[in-house]
Amino acid sequence: SSIEEKSLGCIRKGGSTTIMEVVKYGQHPSKKGLIIMDGTAADVMNDTGLLAAGCHLIVFTTGRGTPVGANIAPVIKVSTNSVLYSKMEPNIDINAGVIVDGEGTLKSVGQEIFDKVVACANGDLTKAEILGHREFDIHFRMII
Repeated sequence: SSIEEKSLGCIRKGGSTTIMEVVKYGQHPSKKGLIIMDGTAADVMNDTGLLAAGCHLIVFTTGRGTPVGANIAPVIKVSTNSVLYSKMEPNIDINAGVIVDGEGTLKSVGQEIFDKVVACANGDLTKAEILGHREFDIHFRMII
């Protein structure tokens, strides 16, 4: 898989929703709706950029199981497959792999994610918070 394919996959997660704005790394959006941030492929750097832009909570989908958290906001980790979830369950909040496995639906997993977002907004801890993950990395561009 290439970085281009990964980027298209990220945009595809927005479904048929109109992209309202594309912002620079760490830039606060001026519009509401689906906003795309020009960032890097590095997980922690992207989370830091989202937080710098004003994000209060991150829903982080992972197919590799990156154990990542943040200092200033909850990070809800969602596994894209059940094999990964079974190996890294202590680090991952939600297993979306049940959709592919036929044990859950897009609607039921969507509701589970929504419920977790609401619970975290009301003070529940994510697994990253419980485990003490507090990663932080700033993306910058420079001429070499």
